[in-house]
Amino acid sequence: MPGKKLLLVEGIDDLHVILAIQGQREIRLLDKNEIKTNDGIDELLKSFPVHLKGSDIRALGAVVDADTNLINRWQSLRDRLVDAGYDNVPTEPDAAGTVIDAPPMSLLPRVGIWLMPDNTTTGILEDFLRYLVPPESALFPHVEASVNSIPKDETRFTSLAKPKALIHTWLAWQDEPGRPLGQSITAHFLEHDVPQVDVFVAWLQKLYA
Repeated sequence: MPGKKLLLVEGIDDLHVILAIQGQREIRLLDKNEIKTNDGIDELLKSFPVHLKGSDIRALGAVVDADTNLINRWQSLRDRLVDAGYDNVPTEPDAAGTVIDAPPMSLLPRVGIWLMPDNTTTGILEDFLRYLVPPESALFPHVEASVNSIPKDETRFTSLAKPKALIHTWLAWQDEPGRPLGQSITAHFLEHDVPQVDVFVAWLQKLYA
């Protein structure tokens, strides 16, 4: 099928995580130039309808954080799809990642939506990466204890950002401290061979393959 593929993401970490997962799974559904980073969710939501109208795009995806309210985040995307002419948008996201075919006789693209971490719970990219921490690790409980023991008046991050603190503390305690998120998957500090990555890759394949 002719036409471009495009995936919208909130930031550079999302891009490098997705590229690293593709590399570790030995698939190449998207090149780096087919993943467009945005300066957060507001910019992504603003650009989303513009890309829906791009007649040269055959498959358009968006990976966004559910943050603190998954239903509100889903509705913000759903409203834009309905306004663009999609008449088959579900009222709730699919747990396996949502893929919506273009309406018949339209120039609209097939659309996919993934709400981090798993389309069913609130959270962010780092909540998804928590699944990639080796389950047999005896170190991660110490990471959690360390972060949880920070005195309340010394805690500089919000509860929504706590997964970031956990993952980056985990990475700071590896034998090559401080690797970026994507490189940490390549280096196997974060393991790609987990069921949650299976579901994410299956969504990418359904949308773009």
